[in-house]
Amino acid sequence: GTNSHHHTSVSNYSPPSSPSSSATSNNTAGGGGGGGSVAGSSTEAQHQQQAAASTIDAEPVLYCEPAFWCSISYYELNTRVGETFHASQQSITVDGFTDPSNADRFCLGLLSNINRNTVVEQTRRHIGKGVRLYYIGGEVFAECMSESSIFVQSPNCNQRYGWHPATVCKIPPGCNLKIFNNQEFAALLTQSVNQGFEAVYGLTRMCTIRMSFVKGWGAEYRRQTVTSTPCWIELHLNGPLQWLDRVLTQMGSPTLRCSSMS
Repeated sequence: GTNSHHHTSVSNYSPPSSPSSSATSNNTAGGGGGGGSVAGSSTEAQHQQQAAASTIDAEPVLYCEPAFWCSISYYELNTRVGETFHASQQSITVDGFTDPSNADRFCLGLLSNINRNTVVEQTRRHIGKGVRLYYIGGEVFAECMSESSIFVQSPNCNQRYGWHPATVCKIPPGCNLKIFNNQEFAALLTQSVNQGFEAVYGLTRMCTIRMSFVKGWGAEYRRQTVTSTPCWIELHLNGPLQWLDRVLTQMGSPTLRCSSMS
């Protein structure tokens, strides 16, 4: 039949019951506590999932926690500057200082760009303490440590609130925002598997989060695109991306239908 290639099921996301070796003990109390409550609430979903999986001949595709939960690239306007930062710690800071970067800090102050203009120079001076990103109990939060606002485009967050997918959220100094939730993503993935390959592939954009320091962009701002902002970062969430990749591999290539997406 037409649905013969939909033999893929997604195992329900549940946070690791004990922190993995890469997530060292600094957050075990918080992480374990948060994880416990999330796992508790997912048991009903797991029963449904198992029921669904039993009718499908393929093994459910499990979520695995990668060694680096996210990768961060830094941009000035449309130019990538410096190396990609790979986050292994549950809490990391991206700031404007000139210290060497280490496992829990990505310092933008040292990065050079021969084409840097004065607007970028001035904006870089205002990054300051920047943003703190933390990953705990299957959720990612961004907290503005800077004295200037940060601006975030998270399709997962926008979906949660029923906003347009391209909405940019302003996070004022001292405030934080949940920018990704693994369980919401798992629910979307389960829905999408039933809709076919392209629907699942479309979720890759949810795993990318863009964040600008100091200057906003989008509908309410002079700058329309993130590449018009002087200093911004792009986060790739490795766990969800690798999960999608495994699901897509099991589903096989899209059959018959040509996608209009180029």
